[in-house]
Amino acid sequence: MSVMQKTTRTLALLAIVLFTTWMPSAYPETKVRIGIYHFPPVAGVGPDNQPTGLLGDLLRELRKVHNDVSFQVFYTSPKRRYLDYEAGLYDVIFFQSANWGWSGRDVTISRPILTDEELYVALKKPGRNLSFFDDIASHAIVAMSGYHYGFADLEVDSQKLQQKFNVEFSDSHNRNLQLIMADRPSVAEVAVISHSYLQMHLSKHPDDRSKLLISDKPDQQYELRIIARKNGPVSATDMMELLAPLIHNGSYQKMVEDWGLHLPPEFLNGFQSL
Repeated sequence: MSVMQKTTRTLALLAIVLFTTWMPSAYPETKVRIGIYHFPPVAGVGPDNQPTGLLGDLLRELRKVHNDVSFQVFYTSPKRRYLDYEAGLYDVIFFQSANWGWSGRDVTISRPILTDEELYVALKKPGRNLSFFDDIASHAIVAMSGYHYGFADLEVDSQKLQQKFNVEFSDSHNRNLQLIMADRPSVAEVAVISHSYLQMHLSKHPDDRSKLLISDKPDQQYELRIIARKNGPVSATDMMELLAPLIHNGSYQKMVEDWGLHLPPEFLNGFQSL
């Protein structure tokens, strides 16, 4: 082999090495901004400013199985979630009902990946039974600010709600339960609490079960989905595909059950098509 041929071969090999070294930077990881707000036990923000609840666990597992995707967190609030979305501050939000203000927005929506319901809770008193919940509008209500409720036809405007109902808003399910147990009927007679949060609270404070009257009919039942920006870095279908490995190995179901939550009926059977 001539010197010229050796030089040409060396340059060709060098070009291949440089090309393969350059490839990762030419195709950077996908960045997906996830919107999160306080929605325990589904999602929350811990004292270390890290996501908590089911969503916190889910994001940790997604990062393990998809090192080509950067899942970044943007903290919003129930009230700000739509304004922040329209401002382009996040691309995807997990565990939303399609009926919670997303219709008419430029989004893609997955099929249901979680289900829950909200119940009415009052202080248990002599002579008080489940008929106490028959006319919710006649009672002082305490509810979470920015949440959608069945008794209010999913309206979230606090001024409109306070014109129609005797309702006080807070940012804490625990505070709402404490107001109920404080027996201050002028402030709060009925709290609206998610079934999953109520079960979590009672598992930690079993003595409270005997103090509370809990409705046998829900304020609302909801199927929660993934909402993603149309023409964003990923669609709702893409997110379902990213979720697929955690479905197939059983870890998503375990996370859901660990938080006292439930998968939609036939969810696992229907997922085989993904």
